[in-house]
Amino acid sequence: MATSRPAGRPIAEAPVVPDPTIADPAPLGLAAFALTTFILSLANADVYPSAALAAIYTAIAYGGIVQLLAGMWEFKRANTFGATAFSSFGAFWIAVFFLVHVGKLLPGLPETANLYGTFFLAWAIFTAYMTVASLRVSAAVALVFVLLTLTFVWLTIGAFQGSENWTKLGGWFGVATAAAAWYASFAGVANSTFKRVILPVYPLADRGTRVDEG
Repeated sequence: MATSRPAGRPIAEAPVVPDPTIADPAPLGLAAFALTTFILSLANADVYPSAALAAIYTAIAYGGIVQLLAGMWEFKRANTFGATAFSSFGAFWIAVFFLVHVGKLLPGLPETANLYGTFFLAWAIFTAYMTVASLRVSAAVALVFVLLTLTFVWLTIGAFQGSENWTKLGGWFGVATAAAAWYASFAGVANSTFKRVILPVYPLADRGTRVDEG
């Protein structure tokens, strides 16, 4: 509820208190992102081209819906970074499913070059500014966003130029991104379960300042 202020002063919202009854959704969101990214990146890197089909169906279920749900739970925990990241990338994977499976707009074709080039470029911009924000979360999360930004840059160039080599490079960076995200997810699950630091994520927030590791 908004709090009243004297005339001429802006109205400020009361601070939101995180709900401690909800488990941390970040490990789930990171796992959903990592697994889907890993499968599709193997196809982009031309390691297992047929993996692209599995990636599309995984995109709607795990990378899309589950990650979107993780984003919604982050809102409940008052974690702006996690809510924005997971909700957005959940929507990214749902969009990929609709582009490829419903719209039959296959990447790698001359007629879809500008479509996917623009699509990846937009996501590169979003990921780049989220990378800046990730520098106040943890080194583990920041690494995910740095690698993901580069992945989108290489995929953007590959799409616009119709270059398999740039797309393959994006695929390999995507594999690295998935590995980093899996580590961050594993750390979140292990540290929470054992109630102590099993795998370090190296928080980057100032001491005494609370920044959720979404």
